[in-house]
Amino acid sequence: MSRRALAALALAMSAALGLTACSSGSSDSASTTTDAADDGYVTPGRFTVGTGEPAYFPWVIDDDPSSGEGFESAVAYAVADQLGFEPDQVDWVRTTFDSAIAPGPKDFDVNLQQFSIREERRQFVDFSSPYYVTTQVVVTREGSPAAGATSLADLRDVLIGAQSGTTSFLAAERAIDPTRPVAAFNNNDDVKVALETGQVDAVVFDLPTAFYVSSAELTGGIIVGQLPEADGEQGDELGFVLPKDSPLTGEVTAAVDTLRENGTLDQLADQWLGGDGVAPVLS
Repeated sequence: MSRRALAALALAMSAALGLTACSSGSSDSASTTTDAADDGYVTPGRFTVGTGEPAYFPWVIDDDPSSGEGFESAVAYAVADQLGFEPDQVDWVRTTFDSAIAPGPKDFDVNLQQFSIREERRQFVDFSSPYYVTTQVVVTREGSPAAGATSLADLRDVLIGAQSGTTSFLAAERAIDPTRPVAAFNNNDDVKVALETGQVDAVVFDLPTAFYVSSAELTGGIIVGQLPEADGEQGDELGFVLPKDSPLTGEVTAAVDTLRENGTLDQLADQWLGGDGVAPVLS
């Protein structure tokens, strides 16, 4: 074989080896990418949590979920810790309430903004086990006869309103046992208007609604306190939302279950939802 032919053969073999090496590298890279995607996280090695825009007190303090302050912010970091993430490995994204539970891809691993666990929503998203079961809360306004109430007895002679046919209405009747019938309204918007216009002295909402209405929709809104649960009464269960069929649903649920069993969820609820006069339980 001529020297020129030998050179050509060597060049061809070198090119073939180069292609093989490139092919092997691409395969390794693809495998790594697939492994990263298979772990279920939006960003490998990070925990991405969605919340509202804005996020309201006392679920998130000062609209800053990364602070760890506020009930849902604190719960998110507690779950992250259970999953093995450090606080600086937690990323926050903002979504609307409706988009978080709508069909389609998500830019978060979990989302929490007081989502009630409902079967019809499970068609489009997954839920963790509940991190909180809502209570019923009395709301009033500055200047109302109910504004200074600190006990159930203080509320018995004021006029209470609530949406008819709801747990809030039943709780107002059973827990407060008012001397006048509870005023019934068609929906929570009508309940709020009745309080604003002085038709009633105080109203009863579930806890998420109470905090939102008193802070964002009422002028001079006041949280009087939480009503004790009556026998057999159960509020809405709030859970983390995850993308439909997320591989993380089981792990997040196990983390929430651990936090419930070891008392962490109760401690955080006392601190952020019931402590320091935020929404004390009335007796």
